[in-house]
Amino acid sequence: MTLVMKFGGTSVGSVPALRQTAELIQQAQQTWGQVVVVASAMGTKPVKVTDLLLTGAKRALAGDSHTFLDVAEQLRRAHYELIDGLLEPEGERQAALAENDQFIDRFVALCQAVLVLGELTPRALDAISGMGEQMSVRVLAAYLRQLGLPAQAVDATELIRTDAAFQSATPMMAETIRLTQARLGPALAAGDLPVVTGFIGATAAGVMTTLGRGGSDFSAAILGQALPAKEVWIWTDVDGVMSADPRLVPAARTIPELTNREVSELAYYGAKVLHPKTIRPVVENGIPLRIKNTFNPHHAGTVIVADKPDGSGQIKAVTAIPDLSLVTVEGKGMLGVPGIAARTFSAVARSQANVLLITQASSEQSICFSVPEAATAAVISSLEAEFAHELQRRDIDRIWAQQPVGIVTVVGAGMRGTPGIAGKIFSALGAHDINVIAIAQGSSECSVSLVVTAADTAAAVQHLHELINAT
Repeated sequence: MTLVMKFGGTSVGSVPALRQTAELIQQAQQTWGQVVVVASAMGTKPVKVTDLLLTGAKRALAGDSHTFLDVAEQLRRAHYELIDGLLEPEGERQAALAENDQFIDRFVALCQAVLVLGELTPRALDAISGMGEQMSVRVLAAYLRQLGLPAQAVDATELIRTDAAFQSATPMMAETIRLTQARLGPALAAGDLPVVTGFIGATAAGVMTTLGRGGSDFSAAILGQALPAKEVWIWTDVDGVMSADPRLVPAARTIPELTNREVSELAYYGAKVLHPKTIRPVVENGIPLRIKNTFNPHHAGTVIVADKPDGSGQIKAVTAIPDLSLVTVEGKGMLGVPGIAARTFSAVARSQANVLLITQASSEQSICFSVPEAATAAVISSLEAEFAHELQRRDIDRIWAQQPVGIVTVVGAGMRGTPGIAGKIFSALGAHDINVIAIAQGSSECSVSLVVTAADTAAAVQHLHELINAT
């Protein structure tokens, strides 16, 4: 049986954390036999390596010749502390320090090129931002070897083949499966322990790419599908997916099991969970994905499974997105006029705003939708330009925004088919004098979204969370 274990930045971000990570890897190999480790760059505050790399590169683009040198020293100190705290002087310490220096020197050289050329392409950004993972896996693999495990650092550029969409590359799965099985299959059969860089891949020409948001988690899922693995475990610094933001709801608890669809809804509506694209490669192939806490490993965490034909209808989580506005286009002349909605959202797209919720009155006399508060002025300006003639003729009466508002979303598979759920939701809010401004429910059957004022958002989450035990 093969297990893929992915460790986030906090799990490799300090000497104590990395020791704990190594212990978990040892235990897993004893239990599972075949283990593949995927690691992120160091990510413990105040040193978040990927952020530092990007800061140095972007400051170089702005003509700053000093910041990237300061960043290089910060990176050097952080990795030196890790190496000195973990590796014995008579072992691989000097080799690890020298290898780390090579990556940092390359970072400096690339930033100097950016400074001189005055250009920072997506391809260059990928080459720079992926270095953190390349450094961390080499330190982790060296420490595992010191503990007696046959670990080998592997760059995912050898395994994950992608297109050339730098900054958010898409894996080419057929070729990725072939490369992964050819490279890792014999290593696992021989008892080796591959330690693979997260976040990165490569084009057919061998040019490094990055996988975008949630890239290291995505890497683990891709490899889980490619091997294939029995399970994929994502190790982080929380006890799985929570039923609400614990800063808003102290009683929030870990959800034992979620479906792919439920996680997608939670991610879209602001919960700090895995990005939906991370989950798809494994869950759609019947491979369970678990989220566990490196620093509380005995906690069961959350397991994510494939969608089920009929959910329980229970509310599982409540989440919220703050700092939004609700934009409304309304007018009696809109009734039955083809193309109004298309023109509305084309205008919004031109303003480059992200629409998070849409609802339309059945009378067709108004359309309202939610966008980030910071984008409100640009959205209204674009809409007024698009509908200038309709506004002049009074076919459209006005285009206006209510702000600030928040979207509160209740998630649970099968809620739409469960009698009484909606009534409980609105009764809970009404009992506490919370007014609902707009409502949307998708055809997915597993979420109901409500727009409330910014002042009511936290209270709405708290009172709706009380329904979790009651449904």
